[in-house]
Amino acid sequence: MAIVIVSQILETAIMPEPRALGRFSVEFAVANNHDALNLPVGDRAVLMDCVKHVVLPGMVDSGASRLALPPWVVDELQWQVEGESAIRHADRWREKRPVVSNVWLELAGQHGFCSAVVEPGGNDAWIGATFLEELDLLVDLVDCAARAIYPREPDSSLTDVE
Repeated sequence: MAIVIVSQILETAIMPEPRALGRFSVEFAVANNHDALNLPVGDRAVLMDCVKHVVLPGMVDSGASRLALPPWVVDELQWQVEGESAIRHADRWREKRPVVSNVWLELAGQHGFCSAVVEPGGNDAWIGATFLEELDLLVDLVDCAARAIYPREPDSSLTDVE
């Protein structure tokens, strides 16, 4: 019985219960980064005019880790599956999902590229903390009703170094 109690304590310490974090819907654009590579840097108008892209709604979830895209977006932009990733659902159930790379994404005036998990059977996109951090975007957790996401530095990204 003591082992069960210790094991429960360790499980709680390692895997805390999911909490309600900053979660709200936004509109963002994705494109295949291979298509965007030869365009002038920083010229969004050229990118949006010359490169096939998809503008879609997605859920910003600061409690999730990665970007997740629905299969129809992956098919539309012709990404190839390059592997798989283990995922853990909020109820701690685990399974594997396909992964695509070279996803160009623009959100709140910032852009970059990353990989994405393909969420089979879903129509929703999820933007997790890893990409928010990469783009130096902040989620307003003080006033979640405002559903605000904004760059920490409006004119450039800020990198903290020690």
